Amino acid sequence: MARRLRARAVPVPAGDPARLPHGRGPGHQGLPASPPRPDQDEAPDRLVVDPAAARLRGPAAQAMIRIAVIGAGQWGPNLIRNFHNRRTSEVAWVVDRDAGRLAQVRERFPDIRVDTDAETVMADGRIDAVVIATPTSTHHALAKRALGVGKHVLVEKPITADSAEAEELCSLAAQAGRILMVGHVFVYNPGVQHVKQLLAAGELGRVYYVSMVRTNLGPIRVDVNAAWDLASHDVSIANHWLGTAPLTASAVGGSWINAGIEDAVFATLRYPNDVLVNLHISWLSPRKTREITLVGDRRMLTFDDMNLSEPVRVYDKRVTEVRTSAPYIDSFASFRASLREGDITIPKIALGEPLKAECDHFLECIAGGKCPLTAGPEALTVVRALEAIQRSIRGAGHEEPV
Repeated sequence: MARRLRARAVPVPAGDPARLPHGRGPGHQGLPASPPRPDQDEAPDRLVVDPAAARLRGPAAQAMIRIAVIGAGQWGPNLIRNFHNRRTSEVAWVVDRDAGRLAQVRERFPDIRVDTDAETVMADGRIDAVVIATPTSTHHALAKRALGVGKHVLVEKPITADSAEAEELCSLAAQAGRILMVGHVFVYNPGVQHVKQLLAAGELGRVYYVSMVRTNLGPIRVDVNAAWDLASHDVSIANHWLGTAPLTASAVGGSWINAGIEDAVFATLRYPNDVLVNLHISWLSPRKTREITLVGDRRMLTFDDMNLSEPVRVYDKRVTEVRTSAPYIDSFASFRASLREGDITIPKIALGEPLKAECDHFLECIAGGKCPLTAGPEALTVVRALEAIQRSIRGAGHEEPV
């Protein structure tokens, strides 16, 4: 007989995100004015394309947030598309060192100006925010420059490859009164948000452990290992769900494709309240897997990002305490009684593109002066965890403080 699947709604308390200090938004006058845009008559090897007329969308052009996207490689086009399609933003510039990529951007979005030099964007006082989708090693310099000239920043994950650099960016953003948000896109996944709501409502009880598997065959990178590339997603999810950062990390990894760059990493993070989070990360696996198992003392659940129609399943299963004076359980029936087998609930979760939600959130934070869900300080805790994982790998699995 098939097990019965039953869906039910779970009430969730609402809460407003915290506001930035002093509520300073994009129009704050305490910042130094941006210098005028430099002359575009540059060297022949520099590509500059500037349409005569900028596109105006929405009922009030002056209310639009003007965006510059730096990086048009693998992820940048998705950011360009999302901000281009928003009624409250205009993609004014796209910057990339590859002229071929810029030509592709111009072909699809003829109203967007393009350039091979990021300084053009930094010097343009009409730009409100800079979106950075470049290699991790370049994040710090670009974000620091943008914050220094008074622009809001959305930078792809991880925020930097070094926690000291991440701390500096957080400090600069706070001093400037500007938004510093990091693209931990899975936090904006509807399924991940639903699990957060279940945890906030106490539906799962005390969390025992979380097991996270993120594998695929490629893409294989040469600048960072699998942990820095992929585990940042899972650490950000775990931190978001548990509402805190890990205390320690232990990990082992293997390098087979490129020497010194781990293709697979197995890590364990210890969180407060004796919560364990186990990570299996690999870009050298035959199957694309995005699965999480969370076990609590009231219920358990699974999250499968590859299952778009039913990403979350809640299991009304748990081990109940068996009190007996005997030194052992004297029958199979008594043993079975210690395990609770209940319904499997498949909550109805509205489909939505996480990146769209992320981009909308960034614009809302700029307009309302609110602190992002994945602000700089939250991203800093992810970098610290990744650094501890890296130290543990180099130390043959020794447990490292985060």
